[in-house]
Amino acid sequence: NSTLDEETFVQRLIAIRQGRYQLIYIAPERLNSQLIRNLFSAVKVSFIAVDEAHCISKWGHDFRPAYGEIIDFLHQLPYRPPVGAYTATATTDVIEEIKNLLQLQDPVESIISFDRKNLIFEVLKISNKRDYILNFIRRFYPKDSGVIYCATRKNVELLTQFLQDAGINALGYHGGMSSEEREKHQNAFIYDEVEIIVATNAFGMGIDKSNVRFVIHYAMPMNIESYYQEAGRAGRDGEPSDCVLLFSPQDVQLQKFLIEQSDVDERAKQHEYEKLQAMINYCHTNQCLTAYIIHYFSETITNYRCDRCSNCQNKGEKTDITEEAQMILSCVKRMDEKFGVTMTAKVLKGSKDKKLISFRLNDLS
Repeated sequence: NSTLDEETFVQRLIAIRQGRYQLIYIAPERLNSQLIRNLFSAVKVSFIAVDEAHCISKWGHDFRPAYGEIIDFLHQLPYRPPVGAYTATATTDVIEEIKNLLQLQDPVESIISFDRKNLIFEVLKISNKRDYILNFIRRFYPKDSGVIYCATRKNVELLTQFLQDAGINALGYHGGMSSEEREKHQNAFIYDEVEIIVATNAFGMGIDKSNVRFVIHYAMPMNIESYYQEAGRAGRDGEPSDCVLLFSPQDVQLQKFLIEQSDVDERAKQHEYEKLQAMINYCHTNQCLTAYIIHYFSETITNYRCDRCSNCQNKGEKTDITEEAQMILSCVKRMDEKFGVTMTAKVLKGSKDKKLISFRLNDLS
């Protein structure tokens, strides 16, 4: 991969040609190199495993154009060896595209359940996320490993500093850091020198740390695939682990902004918006959260309840507020849909606010 210095790279090439390795890991970005293609034309390849195979699909959540080089690489080999494709997060559409793009011939499909019994999913709508995280760590996991995902580099830095100031052993990780610093922080987390890593989605590919007791999302991710992959880094040892998503309405606007800024065509953007809507629906659903994820990935389990997620554990009573909702919507309509939640609340409560009176909103029934 690109982190190897030239001398090491050349040594590896020589050793591969001499047949000294049984396993070779290679980044897809390297496959378009004529040097690499010439090398493997002269070396017998017994099997090719494509990891994170959803990256080959334009409809997957982490499309990487370099994955398209894999099929060209296969065509350039003297003969085609068996090919396997592996991913933790693929819908049925993505599975079909993986099979087509890799030209898999009558492949054996093995799909294990998306229901990991030890994961406890939770969605919380709270205003003070920092204090919640601090109290959560102190109360439940003062000495355990955890990952906190943030949507932006700035939030990673601010939250890391906040936790460090509070005496929590935490480090940050994002794409703006040098590769040496990222590696240092990643290793400190893997080898339990630090309990908490605060990171963007740049962190996690290939991380297989078994004792992560919790994964917190500081903001809503862009899609269910990303969320499930990141949350799924918790509890790989089979022990009970928490997957907490802290949702706020502004998360939606941030993800819409990121979609609009992305360098993809309109059809692809529309597809991203559809996946974003599924993520928003997850944050608002009253049904079992585990069941929602299972159904999203097209796994059929009828009337399923996990009895461990925040929705299944909700002991609160449901109250019919149809009349109140009708009054609120009626008020919004009478205000010509020009004002936000604060002004609407003031009108409904009969406030004497000067701004409200200046717009003659006090005249509304």
